[in-house]
Amino acid sequence: MEIVKFLATDLEQGRRLDHYLAENIADLSRSRIQSLIAEGQVKVNEQIVKANYKLRVGDHITLKIPDPQILKVVPENIPLDILYEDDDVVVVNKSQGMVVHPAPGNYSGTLVNALLYHCKNLSGINGILRPGIVHRIDKDTSGVLVVAKNDSAHQNLAVQIKDHTVRRIYLAIVHGVIKEQTGMIDAPIGRDPADRKKITVISRNSKDAITTYEVLERFADFTFLQLKLKTGRTHQIRVHMSYVKHPVLGDPLYGPQQNKLKVSLKGQALHAAKLGFIHPSTNEYMEFSAPLPVYFADILTRLREEKN
Repeated sequence: MEIVKFLATDLEQGRRLDHYLAENIADLSRSRIQSLIAEGQVKVNEQIVKANYKLRVGDHITLKIPDPQILKVVPENIPLDILYEDDDVVVVNKSQGMVVHPAPGNYSGTLVNALLYHCKNLSGINGILRPGIVHRIDKDTSGVLVVAKNDSAHQNLAVQIKDHTVRRIYLAIVHGVIKEQTGMIDAPIGRDPADRKKITVISRNSKDAITTYEVLERFADFTFLQLKLKTGRTHQIRVHMSYVKHPVLGDPLYGPQQNKLKVSLKGQALHAAKLGFIHPSTNEYMEFSAPLPVYFADILTRLREEKN
């Protein structure tokens, strides 16, 4: 176990404890620090405090960092739809229902398990549970995902994502008929204080989120959309479309329990159709497309038949 100590000076007066520690311990994210505080691993003047504790001059801060738990993520021979691969990146078309990386209680059957079987090397920046994972798409969202095979590529792609220069285009079927041909949703989102499993549009403890959309086709009770992300927040499209009263069809978290189409879906009708980025080594722009999954195409066929 590693023990780290700090002494608060007049420069830290009034600062939040978790913010201060996040800025002064480069190897730990703020969420990890908040978890350690909640676990009682952080003390101020030998007292357990909360993450929002306001520092005072002379405060003695002690942080205990437990030794990392040794976990083994096992490579699994799971088929992958690989769109492109070289020494730096691998681009895959993730199927609906596949979790991107392992998490407590779910260490098998993920994209990472499959990648570890397929690839000899993956970037180690995100640790043993998320090797090579630069960005994610939800379990029940299908489509294009890029994975880094070395740390240099990972860092390069992470900067592009942070700078919002990665081109991401999604396709979705949403409830209701959207009259405007195009639109933009500019609404900050963050964790729902009433339900920690959900993200919601909220002003406090939130991040800017911008989604643009274009209507591709209208039906009696649904709309087929193309959406572009200007920011990439957790559940962003799903939350934004629910916020404007047009939730994604089949969304178990943000949509209605029943739908007028009366089809059984395993998740939301949301597909990451295109992904474009600058290659980390060649500096060339590359763009990849993933065809609509069969279930999604079948729904569109049924809607068109009913329309005609």
